[in-house]
Amino acid sequence: MSHADLLSVEVTVIDERTAVAAVCGELDTATGTALHHQLANQLAHGRRHLVLDLRDVPFMDSSGLGVVIKVHNDTKKVGGSVQLAAASPVVRRLLDLTGITVSIPVRDTPEEALFALATASLPGPSSSP
Repeated sequence: MSHADLLSVEVTVIDERTAVAAVCGELDTATGTALHHQLANQLAHGRRHLVLDLRDVPFMDSSGLGVVIKVHNDTKKVGGSVQLAAASPVVRRLLDLTGITVSIPVRDTPEEALFALATASLPGPSSSP
């Protein structure tokens, strides 16, 4: 079994600019590179906004955090964003302790993350009377 077999990523393309990546398995040194390749492929295909569904990630170490930060930086370079969703209590605690949640939103569900992306792209209220 290769390290890539320890992690699976199922990508759902929402539109030409947005995708949800459902990650399943431990996110660590052995699997982080595989996740980064999957997400970089989404960026290469024009997806600028990525939602990482972490509900099936029971463990994440500093290598996994590094991948999340790298993808966050990669999406910012192209005017996009990353949102994390459905993190388990263990993963959420790691995200909170490291301060990642200050710059990368963590939502309760992927749907909530998609809603936040959709509302962020809506034009603001008109300032004319």
